[in-house]
Formats: sequence, C-alpha cells, structure tokens
Amino acid sequence: MENKNQHIILETKNLSVGYKTKKEEKLIASNINIALQKGQLIGLVGANGIGKSTLLRSLTQVQAKLSGEILLNDKPLASYSNLELAKSMSLVLTEKVASKNLSVFELIALGRQPYTNWVGTLSEEDIAVINKAIAHTNIEELKNKKCFELSDGQLQKVMITRALAQDTDLIILDEPTTHLDMYHKAYILKLLQKLVKETGKTILFSSHEIDLAIQLCDSMIVMNKKEVVSDSPCKLISKGVFNNLFPEDLITFDVNTGSFRVKK
Repeated sequence: MENKNQHIILETKNLSVGYKTKKEEKLIASNINIALQKGQLIGLVGANGIGKSTLLRSLTQVQAKLSGEILLNDKPLASYSNLELAKSMSLVLTEKVASKNLSVFELIALGRQPYTNWVGTLSEEDIAVINKAIAHTNIEELKNKKCFELSDGQLQKVMITRALAQDTDLIILDEPTTHLDMYHKAYILKLLQKLVKETGKTILFSSHEIDLAIQLCDSMIVMNKKEVVSDSPCKLISKGVFNNLFPEDLITFDVNTGSFRVKK
C-alpha cells in the first residue's frame, strides 16, 4: 500500500504558535494543519503583523510552539539534534550578515558547516557542492567579491546560494524580497521557482508580494485573523480566501486577474 505521506517534507497537526512567558501565553494562530510537498515552491502570505514570522520561527525551532505537532520527514521536529536539523532544513533570515568582510565564496562555504570536520576544512566534495550551488544561482562573477561590495539584491542571491550549499530537503526564507525594488523582487521569486524545478527541493518563503506569489507558487499558506489556510493559488482564489485578507475600504481582490487593486 502506498504511503500517502511519502512526498511530504514538513507537516503540522493542530499547531498553535505564539509567545509564552512566566505570567501569560499569547496565542498568535491555532489549529494550523499544513503539509509541504517535496519539490514545491510555497508562499506564506498575510497582512502585516498577522504572525508569519512567528509561524516560520516555530517551524524552524527558533521559537517554541505552544501546542500541536511539527513533523519533518515524518519525524517530530523536537527530536532532531542541531546537527540533524542543519542537514535537513536551511534557513535564510532577514538579519544582516555578521561579517561583510567575508568573500562571497567564504560566506557560501558556511553552508557546509554541518558536513565539515571540527576544523572546518572543506573537502573536494564540499567545494564541488558550493560551485554547483553558485552555478544554480548564476553568481560566478560575484564569487571573489567581498560581501560589503554587494547590492541588497546580490547579497540575497548569495544567501540563497549558501542555503543551497547546505544541501537540505527544505529551504525556508523569511521575507527574501525585503528592501528590493519591483524588478528584483520578481527576480528573486523567479529564481526560487527555478531552483525548485532544477533541484527538486522544497522552498517555503514568507512575503508581502501576494500577487507575485499567486503567479509563481505551487502552493500557498494564507494567514488571516480567523484561520490559516493552505492550497494551490487557483483553489484559494475560487474559495474566496484572498477577498477578506485586507479591509475592503481601500483594497479589493479581483478574481478575474488574480490580483489586488486599490479602490478608486
């Protein structure tokens, strides 16, 4: 009998996320049931402050979940050691690079840390994986530049390349198009789409670029105040999920074009 979960990389069951202190528990979202399929580009969208980053931090164990289950390759996320997790999931955050004096190659090489010995020496295999990642993102001309010489868009491509070099089943990116102009927002998301097709990896990203995500993603996770819904963009549109994402006094969703427009 075929296992229906064989292509699911990450799954949540009745997950609740939020913040817990000694005095109280603040619930951000509950009853989250999502399944990330292998080889898909998945966009996580919702209004500002709805809890996208909180959900991503919980899915990556940066922040503790409140309740429910998170399974990575059918194994509870909490049972992974740090090294096991680093070989299964890579994370690209919006935080600044710690040392911009590193060369692009050196920064990408940090993605091989889960596989190198305690000295951190790169093997021939490590170097081959790094060069393959660089080829995938087409940044050969940046390889010897220092990170402080890069534009925001170039640096984002380097960070994605580092995640590729880490060679995990799942890559998670928090707002990868922040601070980029419209052209480079589209470029980065098209690059993610290309990488999914070429590598078969699963890529989950959060974004405010909902129109672009609808066009490019295989699946989307939509957060609103009432629920978290996951499905293909077409099915989400037909269910009217995007209609109530923002207050209707200013912005409406056009079902025919699959995009938002400002009310005149």
